[in-house]
Amino acid sequence: MKNSSKRTHILFFLGTAVLLCIVLSIVFFNRTDEKKIKVGFILSGSMDENGWNGEHYRAISKVCEEYKTELLVKENIAEFSGQCVTAVEELIAEGAEMIFLNSYGYSEEVSGLVSNYPEVAFYANSSEYHTENMTSYFVRMYQARYLSGILAGMTTDCDKIGYVAAMSNNEVNRGINAFTLGVKSVNEDAKVIVTWTGSWDNEKAEKWAARELIEKAGVDVLTYHQNQNYVIQEADAQQVASIGYHKQFEGFSRLYLTSAVYNLEPVYSELIKEYMKGKGNSRTNYWIGIENGAVGLSSYSEEVTPEMQTAVDEAIKRMLSGDDVFSGVIYDTEGNLRCGENEIISDEILLEQFDWFVEGVEFYE
Repeated sequence: MKNSSKRTHILFFLGTAVLLCIVLSIVFFNRTDEKKIKVGFILSGSMDENGWNGEHYRAISKVCEEYKTELLVKENIAEFSGQCVTAVEELIAEGAEMIFLNSYGYSEEVSGLVSNYPEVAFYANSSEYHTENMTSYFVRMYQARYLSGILAGMTTDCDKIGYVAAMSNNEVNRGINAFTLGVKSVNEDAKVIVTWTGSWDNEKAEKWAARELIEKAGVDVLTYHQNQNYVIQEADAQQVASIGYHKQFEGFSRLYLTSAVYNLEPVYSELIKEYMKGKGNSRTNYWIGIENGAVGLSSYSEEVTPEMQTAVDEAIKRMLSGDDVFSGVIYDTEGNLRCGENEIISDEILLEQFDWFVEGVEFYE
């Protein structure tokens, strides 16, 4: 009888413990659902754009789905229109705890606003403006630009390569300089002729700029820093070689050689994961590159020869071994020495003080 009573007590306590675990599990999971993190995302274009905005949206939406966070999107928010501040305030009112500012000028627009919301973690594509709760994030796109410059330098017959760029800022300047260094690494005689459109997305201006570079400047290879692929479209129509940006595009001729591309999922995954661990805005700049598989070139067309592919592969090996694009002897367009032998230009300069251009860059007037 005594043993039977003892077993009864043990079973009772075991049953109670199991029931308690079940109840706690239900409570925990219900709280987790209630505490679902809301991520705000502001785009200068549309979510389904075939370029910058679309690629960023696809990456962050996939990551948010993986981490079971709620994604709140404000699209078609033009830079310097006053809409970005309104979009930020709307997202905060909707419960956004972290907000990604996905166009270069946004950080400047909201620089005086973010400190009013210290409980919100902000992330911006540009690095000129920092606060305790705003981190700069992107990939080392300049590495892919350098690789694409190698292909351009080996493709051109006239040693004139065109570059249609939105505007001069640290990010765009960095890309132009890296591309030119790639060109010059395989073709000392080549020059890169740059023209500005003044906008990230303007089909008419970009196609006009491409035509000007082809017909008047005499370039035989084109690339660009714009949101969409209008330059490739014009280059194909004019039967001129081109190099794209953002992603691999379909439907063009073999003269479309490749694209400088990025893989954004690791970026958004790392930043959202850090926030969920209570480490939001734990760094000033978050910048990853080829060593993380974050940048590279897309598939090659038949115009890219084995010799050209080998030159790119060798450059990739050098990067992975620690050689930086912006290292060794580099002169600017005025003949000033900007980097000496056995030196590397710092990330601080690359991110925040890149207001000059390397030797070999010219500007179309």
